[in-house]
Amino acid sequence: MKCFFFALVLGLFFSGCDNSSLITGDFESEVYTIECTNNACNGTYVGAEFIGGSDIAHQLSNAISEVVGDKLKELYKNGRFSKVDFSAISMTTEGMGTGQVTYQLTIPFSTVEEKCSAYTSFDHVGGWNHEPALSSRISQLKKALIPEGTLDVSELMTTPEGLQEYWIQWKNNVVQSKCADTHE
Repeated sequence: MKCFFFALVLGLFFSGCDNSSLITGDFESEVYTIECTNNACNGTYVGAEFIGGSDIAHQLSNAISEVVGDKLKELYKNGRFSKVDFSAISMTTEGMGTGQVTYQLTIPFSTVEEKCSAYTSFDHVGGWNHEPALSSRISQLKKALIPEGTLDVSELMTTPEGLQEYWIQWKNNVVQSKCADTHE
């Protein structure tokens, strides 16, 4: 009952934030949080980097990619045309190798004037201490593009502890189908 009351109070607190959303998830008792505004999504994971050989900490990259894609679609539908500002992405992975890592991630947005200059889908490819399989990921994502669309891929980003990520954004083939004719 105490947990329910706490969740209810927390829900009421966050329901007053018109331009943000909070998402939490559990992975075998490890917790991450993601909060978005119209300007950025911020995520934090604190816990073990690996559990049973599975890359648990890196799940934050998966989760935030989905949330960022949803936020870009929401912004687009509300007439606030945006895309991710790759140059301002911040990734930190303090404590990697100690058994307890704090992975913090900020994915900022920039606004654009034209709706067909915006992006409405977002993903990543990466991992700890290995070259990300970028060409494979690009092949997987091609089916989500508008006709003659392209993927906008960031430079390889690496934390001092060895997390390597490419961030990828594109015009969603459903949401931005009318942009296929503009070739922007």
